[in-house]
Amino acid sequence: MLTILDKYILKRYLATFGVMLMLFVPIGILANLAEQISKMIDNEAPLNEIVVYYSNFVIYLGSLLFPIFLFLSVIFFTSKLANNTEIVAILSSGVSYGRFLRPYLIGASIVAVLMFFMGMFIVPYASIGYNEFQFKYLKKNRKNIETKNIFNQLNESDFLYVSSFVPDRKVGNNFTLEHFKEDNTLDYRISAASIRWIEKDSIYRLTNYEKRTLVNDVEQVEKKRKLDTIFNFKIDELAEVSYVAETKNLFELNEFIDKQRKKGASNINTYVLVKYKRWALPITAFILTIIAVAVSAQKRRGGMGLNLAFGIVVAFVYIFFDKVFGTLAEQSGFSPLLAVIIPNVVFGIVGLYLLQNAKR
Repeated sequence: MLTILDKYILKRYLATFGVMLMLFVPIGILANLAEQISKMIDNEAPLNEIVVYYSNFVIYLGSLLFPIFLFLSVIFFTSKLANNTEIVAILSSGVSYGRFLRPYLIGASIVAVLMFFMGMFIVPYASIGYNEFQFKYLKKNRKNIETKNIFNQLNESDFLYVSSFVPDRKVGNNFTLEHFKEDNTLDYRISAASIRWIEKDSIYRLTNYEKRTLVNDVEQVEKKRKLDTIFNFKIDELAEVSYVAETKNLFELNEFIDKQRKKGASNINTYVLVKYKRWALPITAFILTIIAVAVSAQKRRGGMGLNLAFGIVVAFVYIFFDKVFGTLAEQSGFSPLLAVIIPNVVFGIVGLYLLQNAKR
């Protein structure tokens, strides 16, 4: 049962968070429009597609900045309560600090549920439209594609590897294709210095072609300087766009990760990291709420400005930690799970420490 105090704080919590979103998202739209409008005009982007793009942009940008907006809004309205000595009056009436914190945690729960469903189901759909428009009209098909150390399982028997892939030229270097028998023994291996898709003839051209086949434990070798042939895969399937995980909902992402893991994809950590970050996002709402209350519930000489300045510093440090560990997971084989857990654990401890000091 919510008391008058709960309703009062909860109303301020949600209202300030909503106002913060309504203030900053339009600013983001205007800033993006000012930067991209010349490209839209030059590439003749239709008005209806621009409207849809900015609808998706609002969802995409809002999801990225949700934690920061939440953090700053809690600092903002809690600092106002402290400056008006409302918090002193509440605690002086016999309300414990933990009881005072309850409506904040209820508000964080509401926002966490919203962030969870948006991150799992709504944002992926918006990400498709957002990225497709970007590469159709703003980047002119210069898609950010993973191009190094590409492993792919074509079916139960065929596996391929390309050390590097050039999307614009449709060329892969150091190509290897291995075919296995039903008993999982190697049947043959095809290797080439490069593989190129010849679109006008709908064929693949292999240079420095070599095929090694095992026949009764005897290896037969076939070599050619150049070979034109056909494979049962498309050249664009060699590499996924780097944002592909962002466009998958909860169930699609799990299925996609399983397929990539079976293929032996070298960039599997990138996809797993996206998955774990989605699950961790609701927890972030609670951590940032606790930190924001702890630093802004006391009346200070610097007032709201000092609290907001401190909040902005904490927000940037949090983003820095998140980016550093995310990059480690993507580039150096660091565990994606630890990359998500460590920043949240560190700031969770910081939040509890600040909260204990605030109680005193």
